[in-house]
Amino acid sequence: MTEFWPESDSVNSLDLDQDLDSAISGFEQIQAELNYKQAQDSLKDLVANLDLSRREKAGLDAQIQDLGNLLQKLENTCIQIAAFGMVGRGKSSVLNALVGQPVFETGALHGVTQNAQTANWQPPSQTPSQTSSKETHSPTHSQQDILQVALPSIGNSQIQLIDTPGIDEVDGETREALALEVAKQADLLLFIIAGDMTKVEYQALSQLRASGKPMLLVFNKIDQYPDADRIAIYSKIRDERVKQLLSPAEIVMVAASPLVSVAVRSPNGKIQVKRRRGKPQIEDLKLKILEILHREGKSLVALNTMLYADELNENLVNRKMKIRDDSANQIIWKAVITKAFVIALNPVTVVDLLTATVVDVVMILTLSRLYGIPMTEQGAIQLLQKIAMSMGGIGASELLANLGLSSLKSILGISAPVTGGVSLAPYMSVAITQASVAGVSGYGIGQITKTYLANGASWGDDGPKAVVRRILSSLDETSILHRIKGELRARLTKVEG
Repeated sequence: MTEFWPESDSVNSLDLDQDLDSAISGFEQIQAELNYKQAQDSLKDLVANLDLSRREKAGLDAQIQDLGNLLQKLENTCIQIAAFGMVGRGKSSVLNALVGQPVFETGALHGVTQNAQTANWQPPSQTPSQTSSKETHSPTHSQQDILQVALPSIGNSQIQLIDTPGIDEVDGETREALALEVAKQADLLLFIIAGDMTKVEYQALSQLRASGKPMLLVFNKIDQYPDADRIAIYSKIRDERVKQLLSPAEIVMVAASPLVSVAVRSPNGKIQVKRRRGKPQIEDLKLKILEILHREGKSLVALNTMLYADELNENLVNRKMKIRDDSANQIIWKAVITKAFVIALNPVTVVDLLTATVVDVVMILTLSRLYGIPMTEQGAIQLLQKIAMSMGGIGASELLANLGLSSLKSILGISAPVTGGVSLAPYMSVAITQASVAGVSGYGIGQITKTYLANGASWGDDGPKAVVRRILSSLDETSILHRIKGELRARLTKVEG
């Protein structure tokens, strides 16, 4: 005996499914909003805390401007769709068909699109009419709903279309770099072809696919192929060319600027057939784009913006740290020579040691200001003590050398009047040697301090001793010593002269 569920139960079950779908959709929308807000806040903090000096900003105008543009993009919910392809495939025509008017320049010559061009697209609010193409289909009921209602996932967003130069144009390396740069910023990529794919097209498609962005492969100019040829080309592309790169759902066929045959009566009464531009067959592409934006518009913008912002920020940080590293090395070397110079000229042992400490402390304070880490004089002295203790044998050898050489230098200096100046020659030799030893130690202290400050006033997981050993082992003391002696002799000769 067959049992039937009561009609009311079926209705209740249907209502329950609909309520569940609505709840899931609502939750996804809330989550998308939260992700978007988090991306906005993160980018605002990033822009506000760049912490760049005037020198560090020099040459970084483009990257800083890009970060500002990304923030504006998030604030305006701007979704960017970029079109790529070889010359003559109809990139500009496809974008014009989407916009509904000729805003992008088209032409048969190479190089019509020299630079990236942009235009805003207002998606249609009415159900699209059926097209005459046998391979395109009228929208389904659910697709019509997407076009007829406001897109909740993108709200009052702007949709910006971007046309790029042909990937095979003259000076292709530069223009390909431009295309890839646009791809980093874009949220959705359209790759336009007009028949079976070439090797260049496949390579470009693979490169763009590696960017991880959503992509649609647009087979344009289908009106120029008989039905059988068009289907055969489409099947070959789908099953052989891009099988490892794209799914069939990511391939769309269009005729952005189709040529149609029209019977025209001439003045003499004869009927002639002429070819004219027909109505674009673009509805399938519109639907695919809007489905993607409807499903994940805001999430796409938030994710892509933050990925690109992270890359820009990394470049800025690397440049900033490189500039600071160069400046820090200049500060360290200036301190090394100053320390060596005053020690060489000073014959009093106690004053030698005090002078060396003062120079090291001033160097540490100067480096702390460079890296934007507040430090008091007492803090600098404590850091110097910790470094000196961690330097172990090198710190002790410097102390012994200073004490011994300084005493010898004092004796030679005092005996100069008695010896009629004969002791001045060995005095200068001892002074330079003592100063050079102190200079090498000062250089090591400077490099260790620089590493400590560059890590945010932290020794990291290894601890100070491990950091000190690693840095000291990387120093070429022989080279540094030779450089110090050379510069010191030049300064002392200048003073004597």
